[in-house]
Amino acid sequence: MRREGHLRVSAHLSAVVLLLVATAISWSQQPSLTWLGTLPGFVGSEAWGVSADGSVVVGRASNAERQSRAFRWTAAGGMEDLGTLPGGGGSEAWGVSADGRVVVGWARNAAGEWRAFRWTAAGGMEDLGTLGGVESWAFGISADGSVVVGHASNAERQLRAFRWTAVGGMQNLGTLPGFAGSGALGISADGSVVVGRATYAYWLGRRAFRWTAAGGMQDLGTLPGGGESEAWGVSADGRVVVGMAYTAAGRWRRAFRWTAAGGMEDLGTLGGVESWAFGISADGRVVVGKAQNAAWQYRAFRWTEAGGMEDLNITYASLLTDGSYLWRATAISPDGRYIVGLGSRGAFLLDTGFPLRGDVDRNGCVDDADLLRVLFAFGGQGYRNEDLNWDGVIDDADLLVVLFNFGSGC
Repeated sequence: MRREGHLRVSAHLSAVVLLLVATAISWSQQPSLTWLGTLPGFVGSEAWGVSADGSVVVGRASNAERQSRAFRWTAAGGMEDLGTLPGGGGSEAWGVSADGRVVVGWARNAAGEWRAFRWTAAGGMEDLGTLGGVESWAFGISADGSVVVGHASNAERQLRAFRWTAVGGMQNLGTLPGFAGSGALGISADGSVVVGRATYAYWLGRRAFRWTAAGGMQDLGTLPGGGESEAWGVSADGRVVVGMAYTAAGRWRRAFRWTAAGGMEDLGTLGGVESWAFGISADGRVVVGKAQNAAWQYRAFRWTEAGGMEDLNITYASLLTDGSYLWRATAISPDGRYIVGLGSRGAFLLDTGFPLRGDVDRNGCVDDADLLRVLFAFGGQGYRNEDLNWDGVIDDADLLVVLFNFGSGC
């Protein structure tokens, strides 16, 4: 039945494909850099989340007194102030759903307490509560916006990682044996895998963890000889984790990439001694963060298994001719095309131009091979390369992405 369905879809679309090829629908998708500016009356900004198609960026704007306000940026509308909780005075946005419609972070309430929030245009800013204490912070969100993670205080004033859903509320994820607290910093696309850090008393030490409902909280260890680590990002399927770990004797911090098979891999630096990974693509093959160069300056990096760690300021030097620079890359879109972070002029959105829209197999050409990849996966669950619009299902919407970009790059 599945194969027959594929054939029917293929036959139905063949005429459309031929039409697109005949009219040679193709256009260039060149790299570009956008400085997002800041909110009126504020002096700076930094970005911490980006939607799947790069059309929405979230983060925080700051004023001269270092007070912050959560923002949501779009190319059409610019930077939108998301406000704060009723009676509160500040807010920060740290995560956004794949479609850009749901934003999470934290904001002060009327009592001056930080509270994790979930924002939508229809409902505004929703206080997600605590674990029995007074404060909470949200860092990550699932692709569909239904699951939120972060950390919150309990009745004993201890911080614990949480996983929130509308049905179940805030779930305490506990901590690692021998540790006093924990905090969640990243989440898989479907919300089933959570990563973050377990902490000793008074935050004097930390250890990266990976949590699942079946296995609980797993200690990811450290780099050889090191004593501390923390996890910031996780691939769509939850199998690849990135973050920071100390090297031997706790001397330097290094960006790492962890898998169950290979353990914790040191991603190196840009010629200096330290690095830190914050974001990872859906397939786990592209990592972004900050690293020191030979002059001990932190610069935004992109790491791939084939190319290693590259300085984005060098790779995209043609976009930085005014003397500006990219200091830290904090998040990357699922397909690895869009990167956001903080630079010398505030929050930035870097469109790397690759992969091209509709380029399922990542070979730089949108052609019949990409169309077939989507067709043979048609009707399946998404959150992989064939799920081009990142809505969790591989369907006609994904086929249309290929069709409308057919021939691009070829």
